[in-house]
Amino acid sequence: MNKLIMFHGQECPHCRRMMPLVAALEKETGIVIEKLEVWHNEQNADLMRSYRPVIAAGCGGQLRVPTFFNTETSDLMCGEVEYETLKEWASR
Repeated sequence: MNKLIMFHGQECPHCRRMMPLVAALEKETGIVIEKLEVWHNEQNADLMRSYRPVIAAGCGGQLRVPTFFNTETSDLMCGEVEYETLKEWASR
């Protein structure tokens, strides 16, 4: 099974708006997205940096939050998105 991660920043307004959508997705589908805060947690930030070549390539050349990342397929999605877009990505 794929491991899905949401890299986010505690004070990030886009991340905050995505959190209820992630919770709704998890409740509706049973899909679990691991939420890793990267602005204040250096271990999580290091993990995100370890995926820099893939994430930066797909997110306009930089690491940004929120970033949704599938560790098995390296499929990713950057930024704030609509619920249906999140659901489609997580269901692949």
